[in-house]
Amino acid sequence: LLRAIIKLRNPYVDPMSMIQVDLLRRWRATDRADQALEGALFDTVRGIARGLRNTG
Repeated sequence: LLRAIIKLRNPYVDPMSMIQVDLLRRWRATDRADQALEGALFDTVRGIARGLRNTG
């Protein structure tokens, strides 16, 4: 059951993870000064948490 759930969610969570990595690199390159990138980065954190069903 767990394996099936993971297979089902990965197509949605994996791209978000890739976007998060890109945003994190770009945000760090701005010395963490770009608030728009920071907001987008937090959105990916929330999206991944929802995809993993760990919204706390």
